[in-house]
Amino acid sequence: MAFLRNGWYMAGWAKDLQPGGILARMICNEPIVFFRDMQGNLAALEDRCCHRHYPLSLGAVIDNTIQCGYHGFQYDSSGKCVKIPSQTQIPETARVKGYAIVERHQCMWVWMADPASADASTIPDLSFLDDGNWGWKGTMFPVKGRYQFIIENLMDLTHLTFVHATTIGNYALIDQADIKSIRGENDVEVHRWMINSDPPPTYAKAADFKGGKVDRWQLLRFSLPSVIRLWSGAAPHGQNARDNIAAHGAPNGAKLGGIGLVNLNLITPETETSTHYFWAQGQDKKPDDQATTDMVFGQIELAFKQDWALFEQQQIRTNQAPDAPRISVGGDAGGMHSLNLLNKAIEAEQQGLRAVA
Repeated sequence: MAFLRNGWYMAGWAKDLQPGGILARMICNEPIVFFRDMQGNLAALEDRCCHRHYPLSLGAVIDNTIQCGYHGFQYDSSGKCVKIPSQTQIPETARVKGYAIVERHQCMWVWMADPASADASTIPDLSFLDDGNWGWKGTMFPVKGRYQFIIENLMDLTHLTFVHATTIGNYALIDQADIKSIRGENDVEVHRWMINSDPPPTYAKAADFKGGKVDRWQLLRFSLPSVIRLWSGAAPHGQNARDNIAAHGAPNGAKLGGIGLVNLNLITPETETSTHYFWAQGQDKKPDDQATTDMVFGQIELAFKQDWALFEQQQIRTNQAPDAPRISVGGDAGGMHSLNLLNKAIEAEQQGLRAVA
């Protein structure tokens, strides 16, 4: 399976790598060591010493270098060996692959292609993570399933009715949903509105709808290579939520007497059949109240853990019958459009590589 290399992938939460820290992670089948030097600068290198292939992630950060734990070779942030303790001469070939890495909005992003081709302006806008109008919390799930399963799952929310009935799902999601799919050059959007419907359990806990009906929204955007942003929420019916679209493209739930949620899904392939599933949940009802943030996060985490188990069961069955056919129905449109966009980008990249070769 090929991966899209010309794209930014979430490598980890910035807070998880302090000065002097080392993080080993496989991304797109490539072992990478991430480290932060003593001045706080980030670097990403192939996790393999060029001498005897010992993992650099088992070494130590020395000033602005990472030192191999086997024979003490030291590498700078570009991957060049700058010190060999046993000799003064350093061969020109003493280097390992380096990766472009950017820290932005409390996330670490790695570019899997040639660092010279990296364009930081294409990093997804996750500025809400720095916006005081949102209270948020994030984590990561190590999923034993391919990343395409997660994209399909998120872009088709009809499963919420059945998988997440105790938290964020109810029958309004399939019985009353007004759905629109929008295909762009580099992204896919799915807009779902449930007008004059019952609030699901999680929303009823987070906002007082006084037992009344709500207008509920789920506005999804898939961006290459594998980022999905979901703006969701509900407001009391009669507040014209659909006409009150805020700057980020979704209603301001709190100002309409309800709740607005933003959910980030940063889906980083580890191998063909495993995924680093980073996600974060934000709420605008009481952004300064950690208890509200923790409650909303906990409810969504319950739902996401159900998905986590679901992906792994899908992978087991797929491994057992890799050529078994799958059918698709109308609700799959968002996921199908997203994977088609991704597959076309991978195919174009592969054709470009073959042309160069």
